[in-house]
Amino acid sequence: MRNKAVVLGANYYVGLSIIRCLGREGVHVVAVDYSEESRYGAKSKYLSEKHLAPHYKENPEGLLNFLIDFSKKQDKKPVLYPGADPYVEFIDKYFDELKEHYLFPMDRKGFWTEVMDKYRMSLLCHKHGVKVPETINSKEENLIERVRDEIKYPCIIKPMDSASFVKAYRRKVFIINSEEELIDKVNMIHKDGHGITIQRIIPGPEENCYCYDAYLNQDSKVTHYTSAYKIRQWPNNFGASTYAKQSWIPELHDICKPFLEAIGFKGFAEIELKRDVNTGVIYLIEVNVRTINFNEMLYKSGLNFPYIAYLEMTDKLPEPKSVEYETGYVFHYMYEDLFAIRGYLKSGQMSLGKIIKDNTFKKVHSTWSWEDPGPGLYFVGTIASKVFRRVLGKE
Repeated sequence: MRNKAVVLGANYYVGLSIIRCLGREGVHVVAVDYSEESRYGAKSKYLSEKHLAPHYKENPEGLLNFLIDFSKKQDKKPVLYPGADPYVEFIDKYFDELKEHYLFPMDRKGFWTEVMDKYRMSLLCHKHGVKVPETINSKEENLIERVRDEIKYPCIIKPMDSASFVKAYRRKVFIINSEEELIDKVNMIHKDGHGITIQRIIPGPEENCYCYDAYLNQDSKVTHYTSAYKIRQWPNNFGASTYAKQSWIPELHDICKPFLEAIGFKGFAEIELKRDVNTGVIYLIEVNVRTINFNEMLYKSGLNFPYIAYLEMTDKLPEPKSVEYETGYVFHYMYEDLFAIRGYLKSGQMSLGKIIKDNTFKKVHSTWSWEDPGPGLYFVGTIASKVFRRVLGKE
């Protein structure tokens, strides 16, 4: 009997991808969610078991007790996977209790949260000689003067906790064009209780936004890796990938491998970077510590990161592997990509000809799969239902 895998969050395509990556390898996969609403990942044929549990924010101790009780009923410790950042924060908060009952690669309480925190990450980068955009904590003295002298306008306001920020404002960043706008937004966000930083905007097109995806073993050594770049994202310029292409960019390996190993990271990580179009310098933007949105593209490219973690936790790590060539695969999240395309055309950042040309790549879809159609059909149904209710004025 193999260890079960427990995925927190099947209501988004990241959780769905984890389910598929493990289920294809014959792993007994369990989905845990707080609601049946939009739970399209639970429609996958690769899911063996599903449960509803208390909400991670509304009743975190209830969720903790549910997970502990579930683990106690198993013959072997399950392997635990967070499907979104709030679940990462939940695991970090109850790290010791969960570590006693579940398997997951990280072995340091609070480290995931530290790496996710934009300002604390910038301090780690400075310590290890990795370039980051000029960043100022919004609580520092002489903020307005420092932004005017060191960062200049336009600049961006970035959250320390992305999940709560996005939930509050429905955006990942605020673009700031003047001192008056900065004062207004900082005061508003401080009043709402969110931690933020002010950061310089790195100039350059979307294709200058890179991703380095890697797995580090229990000795904090990179064993599996590749890279990619964004073609389109939503919201435009400061969002998540809606169309991204796997591509080998050697410079990223030279920057990211030493950094991840130096900070003692374990498990899967993705580093987002951007190349300054004027200077050619590559800056680290942020680090994702859980499975990312184009995981299905990484799987198609030959790196099944969820299963790599599963094997290391339950048996032994597979042989090291890197994809240091271009596979031709692109990730496509059609739903949000429609909004992205509209935005690029409206702003003049992209031409229709470029968008059509880019459409010729080999696509790996976020949700749709001919071998596992249930989630895609369910997702389309939920979108159609929302549109129908909006037309009728019920939403």
